[in-house]
Amino acid sequence: MVKAILDGMGLDAMPVTSGSKGIHLYAALDGGQDSDAVSAVAHELARALEADHPDLVVSDMKKSLRAGKVLVDWSQNNGSKTTIAPYSLRGRAQPTVAAPRTWRELASTSLAQLDYREVLRRVARRGDPLAGLAAGHLDALEPTREHMATFATTEQSRDRLARYRSMRDGAKTPEPVPDAVAGPSDGRSFVIQEHHARRLHFDFRLEHDGVLVSWALPKGVPTDPAQNHLAVQTEDHPLEYGTFEGTIPAGEYGAGEVSIWDSGTYELEKWREGAEVIAVLHGERHGTNRYALIRTRGRDEGNDWIIHLMAPEGDGAHDGRPRRGRSAVGRGRTTVGSARRRSPTIEPMLATAGALDGLGDAAEWAFEMKWDGIRAIATVEGGAVRLVSRNGVDLTDAYPDLAHVADAVDGDAVLDGEIVALDRTGRPDFGLLQTRMNLARPAEIAVAARTAPVHYVVFDLLASVDGTHLDDAYDDRRARLDRRVSTRGRVQVPPAFDGDAGAALASSRELQLEGVIAKRRDSAYRTGRRTRDWIKVKHTAAQEVVIGGWRPGSGRRAGVIGSLLVGVPDGDGLAYAGRVGTGFGDRELDELTTRLRGMERKTTPFSDVPRADASDAHWVSPTLVGEVEFAEWTSTGRLRQASWRGLRPDKSPADVVREDR
Repeated sequence: MVKAILDGMGLDAMPVTSGSKGIHLYAALDGGQDSDAVSAVAHELARALEADHPDLVVSDMKKSLRAGKVLVDWSQNNGSKTTIAPYSLRGRAQPTVAAPRTWRELASTSLAQLDYREVLRRVARRGDPLAGLAAGHLDALEPTREHMATFATTEQSRDRLARYRSMRDGAKTPEPVPDAVAGPSDGRSFVIQEHHARRLHFDFRLEHDGVLVSWALPKGVPTDPAQNHLAVQTEDHPLEYGTFEGTIPAGEYGAGEVSIWDSGTYELEKWREGAEVIAVLHGERHGTNRYALIRTRGRDEGNDWIIHLMAPEGDGAHDGRPRRGRSAVGRGRTTVGSARRRSPTIEPMLATAGALDGLGDAAEWAFEMKWDGIRAIATVEGGAVRLVSRNGVDLTDAYPDLAHVADAVDGDAVLDGEIVALDRTGRPDFGLLQTRMNLARPAEIAVAARTAPVHYVVFDLLASVDGTHLDDAYDDRRARLDRRVSTRGRVQVPPAFDGDAGAALASSRELQLEGVIAKRRDSAYRTGRRTRDWIKVKHTAAQEVVIGGWRPGSGRRAGVIGSLLVGVPDGDGLAYAGRVGTGFGDRELDELTTRLRGMERKTTPFSDVPRADASDAHWVSPTLVGEVEFAEWTSTGRLRQASWRGLRPDKSPADVVREDR
């Protein structure tokens, strides 16, 4: 059916069995259309077939609609997509090949994928069936000296940084001012910078064609899909600007302080030059968010765009998991008093692992208990409270027993604290808290709230009716906290130890807590940053890890997980940290096994897993974070005597760092 339509368009299509599940059709084009135009034609072809043959053909990607039908996948006709190339091997123990076929073969009921031996014999006997299809179409792509010279001349005539350089003097500003674009690139980096110029705004920059294509966001990054923000396209910036933080001197263009609000990589879904961009950003601080940038006027009618926060693809009916919260507004700019569900959320300040003997003068530090729970920012407004986890998940509905936090607060406020479950002796019990995690049904949550009630332990006041306190010293914030928040109901404001590290650590051990947090008394609150102004000192070593695979058990554990294969992100990907086979409850093993079976992938996510550990491993997508206790790090970077503590749904893989202690 597709062939008949393509024949009518003058396109001679060649079938290629993909070596996996599908069949590709290749037709040579003259290069006069861009990928958007080709994709539109392919989409219309698929929809036409679906309309004529609704019982046979489907053009929608949803798997739930495919049963008993053939999916005509039009979406691969896109400049940002990838597909298996003809004659490529599939990564399997017995490699099959994406192989050109004849239409006669496709009509055979014995049609099957071909392995590499069969393809070699076919090419030796018949030659390359694709040769005629591609004849005359690839000449313009050959990297001859003449073509490369033409390309270089074209690129030089289009100096994308000319305007940027004309607006800056490298001798007067710390900004990078390179002489030229580094060259064409297909990188996918992004940076969002907080820019305190004459007026506060945010700069949104995407790497594209060797530069950072840039927009200024006067009202910040959108946090609500219902509210679009203005985005004004500015001059292209050099790639080096992606790491720039500093102060642009007075009198220079853009004078003021620049800091990185978020950075990372992005997946490109659409790039219509000068008209529309859709990208999924994977940020180091604010997680994954999907944005659309759309120009509001024609290309010659100004630089005004809108930026829209999009719901993730497939984010439809609730699937029982908490939805990821949206990224926060600018660091240090949160205030109290806006509508509850649209209130911006501050990212918590993070501590660095260390030891008491490395602090120096203890009088410069205050010491607080380290609570074994889930970090949460509480926004109290108009007598209501909103709870958001460290990785942006709204926890309000999951912990209805904390609905009365506002009763312990004098006026509206933004608090930093920990949600903990207490055992019968009044000590935090992380295992008990685990029973409250990942619940979605109101009835289940209500039962859990009675059997495992939680408390909110408050240790910082970030904003109040007096204003924002992020830039205040710790001592000032703590004094205001003691005035504004009281221990009441399920809210606790535990005391701090001023300059007495030994007493704090002894109390922590006596209470069977994790350890203490040392906080520099003159330090401000650095949202979303891990600094040495806060030092965590633990009695036992603990480490957050990312699950990358599992090995099946035997004996009593037959049919479930025998051990988890875990890692810690580093510069090369996910560094293998070893196996964890103890510390699991029977119910937890069953639930983990079911969950991980639904996340399996064919290749290892680790950069360096040993052959012995990989021999019978089931690999999974590295998205789940857990926590383990362990004796020490080995010289090869493995966890020794690791024991499972539980999943950390409040953390994302980007949050995980190696603890030195």
